Amino acid sequence: MPDAAPRRVARVVLLDPDDRILLLHGYEPDDPSVTWWFTPGGGVEGDETREQAALRELAEETGITEVELGPVLWQRVCSFPFAGRRWHQDEWYYLARTERTAVALGALTELERRSVTGLRWWTSAELSAARETVYPTRLAGLLRTLLDEGPPLTPVVLPPDIVQG
Repeated sequence: MPDAAPRRVARVVLLDPDDRILLLHGYEPDDPSVTWWFTPGGGVEGDETREQAALRELAEETGITEVELGPVLWQRVCSFPFAGRRWHQDEWYYLARTERTAVALGALTELERRSVTGLRWWTSAELSAARETVYPTRLAGLLRTLLDEGPPLTPVVLPPDIVQG
């Protein structure tokens, strides 16, 4: 990891009334064959809080604004190559619930327009059976634990996720 502070990121574990999780489908702009699924969210801007960033990013990426933002579930540090550079992030994953299941890719950034292909609601079973890459790593098990046990009393610190490439 470089000496520079990692990018502060807020992500959302958005659940619908049927406990399905919403994930975005992304790909490497320089190699569209490299794809993965990931939770909505992104970098904190200016003096906004992580909570504000989570809600803003969710609205921008999915069009959903009617949410109840819950506690931070998980925290992780990750590093990965994307769009010609290496990203170092300190990510906080917030639980959120919504009654609304209609989604649409919204006000995406230029980079997001070049790297996001769609959205999908996943059941826990579908996620467990998926053979595709999903971030954070081990999301299927994390979601199953969340649904079985409820949110943790304090955020769970996940192992660092360092993607080579």
